[in-house]
Amino acid sequence: MLEKKYLRIVSHYEACLEQHGDSHLGVDWPKADDVQKRHRVMLEVIKSGGDRVTLLDFGCGAAHLNDYILVQGLKNIQYAGLDLSEKFVRLSQSKFPQNQFYCLDLLDENASLPEFDYIVLNGVFTEKRELSFDEMLAYFKQLIARVFAHARIGIAFNVMTKHVDWERDDLFHLPFDTLAEFLKKELTLNFVFRNDYGLYEYTTYVYRASN
Repeated sequence: MLEKKYLRIVSHYEACLEQHGDSHLGVDWPKADDVQKRHRVMLEVIKSGGDRVTLLDFGCGAAHLNDYILVQGLKNIQYAGLDLSEKFVRLSQSKFPQNQFYCLDLLDENASLPEFDYIVLNGVFTEKRELSFDEMLAYFKQLIARVFAHARIGIAFNVMTKHVDWERDDLFHLPFDTLAEFLKKELTLNFVFRNDYGLYEYTTYVYRASN
């Protein structure tokens, strides 16, 4: 299990929070306007025509997605958050005491988490930091499989695209074909790639076959 090297990623985000506070920079997104795009695209995984749905913000950070939901007046979404970082969970719970937040590692053998209609992972897989590509890919595959098992309808996540002028060593640039092969083989053929919102990343929606 990678000796939990992925915890280095968590430490990086905690350092960003300490330096920049509760802001887009505090969760290591460089541009505030781009963050709003990501929130919109993440929530567009929801197929509901207004029916109330439960949503888990996996890797919630400072729960900025819930800020977006409230500002947009999306009353059909029952929000919950999860993060590996106790610091981020404490911050999010203090901001939204009425919402449920979880602090756990879903890859732990005894981790317990209820099901949700939708689970979104915004920024969980965009940075790999010191991990090699193969280490990050192994972590990604294990975690996505666990997350999908807790989603009744579907999940959404973003990764960096390979179609860039140059790649950064600390980012996770995942080829379309590599991802499609994994999803087809291990989860489902029912997925959608979103590469239409103007950033050097793409978002994937993965749905259960019955939805």
